[in-house]
Amino acid sequence: MSLFKRGSVWWYEFWFASRRIRESSKTTSKTLAKSTEQKRRRELEEGFNDFQDVRQERVRAIRELADEYLASYKLRHPRSATFAEYALGHVKRLLGDKMLVDVNEGTITEYQESRLREHTAPKSINEEVGFLLRIMDVAGDVLRIRLRKKKSLKLKTLSRIGKAYAPDEKARLLDGAKEARSPHIYPALILALNAGMRDAEMKTITWGQINFEKRYLSVGRSKSEAGEGRTIPLNSTLYEVLAAYSEWYKLRFGELRSAWYVFPFGKPRPNDPTRPVTTLKTAWRNVRKKAKVSGRWHDNRHTLVTELAESGASDQTIMDIAGHVSKHMLKHYSHIRMEAKRAALESIVQKQPLTPVESDQKRSPAP
Repeated sequence: MSLFKRGSVWWYEFWFASRRIRESSKTTSKTLAKSTEQKRRRELEEGFNDFQDVRQERVRAIRELADEYLASYKLRHPRSATFAEYALGHVKRLLGDKMLVDVNEGTITEYQESRLREHTAPKSINEEVGFLLRIMDVAGDVLRIRLRKKKSLKLKTLSRIGKAYAPDEKARLLDGAKEARSPHIYPALILALNAGMRDAEMKTITWGQINFEKRYLSVGRSKSEAGEGRTIPLNSTLYEVLAAYSEWYKLRFGELRSAWYVFPFGKPRPNDPTRPVTTLKTAWRNVRKKAKVSGRWHDNRHTLVTELAESGASDQTIMDIAGHVSKHMLKHYSHIRMEAKRAALESIVQKQPLTPVESDQKRSPAP
């Protein structure tokens, strides 16, 4: 038994199952600290002996389990591997040093609250907790049942379709992107607003996927099978911006190679075209701040799809361009199309000549 002080608080340290346990007793009393250490030892021993065949698993760190799970997940689910890595990255950051035996209902609640304090969306937190429970295997299944009984498994989420930027907001965002220091953000924003590409699709696009001669681009690896390999025509705006950007790219790297990424890695200036840019968050945040517009990057995609629906494009045309779109979203866009048709018909009412009856009514004095 080893007790020591940090400031005025007592800490304990001991070895268990070949692992060093060093934790705060959260008390200034040495007597209570001894009692806390003894209780902690009993908890570990009881948890260790619950399942004879999985003893070693129960003392493994969450970080270790997450890394092992990710290695297998990337092989089985390559399309969603990036998201899994992102979600488990937060799990490892906050719970990585915890042993499997230590994760309980309270741990999940604390994790949810920590992520909420970081202003993370409830939907994202639910997905992260889902990954955590999956890497825990059988113990995670048991914990999921307990959480469900307590109705604390998932945080409540809002059914949010997204925001379509108004024309003036869109113009301000584009102006801000043009003036930004990042050479990526303006062509990336044009891609999002004119091709509806998802963030991951756009960041990993290569020059070999863009056909300037025939004016179209091919989407590579996508979130869904429906989105993978789809071709998107380059409208005049997108074509001109990509052509101008390609000239800057040639000056920067000397040439365009089909295997090189359109948005290359490097900070503050791109320096490695063989690796894709990892994030545009900072540049996007600065553009939004300057333009005084609130919204997500994904709302650029929603803006394009909304504009397509307003133009009367069919569901199939929208999906051919944007890839998979949920039934809930398609229902929303169907409503947009009807409202656009209604507005178009109403716009011609004022241009129509009055009927004889209407003319007489307008000339007749009020009784």
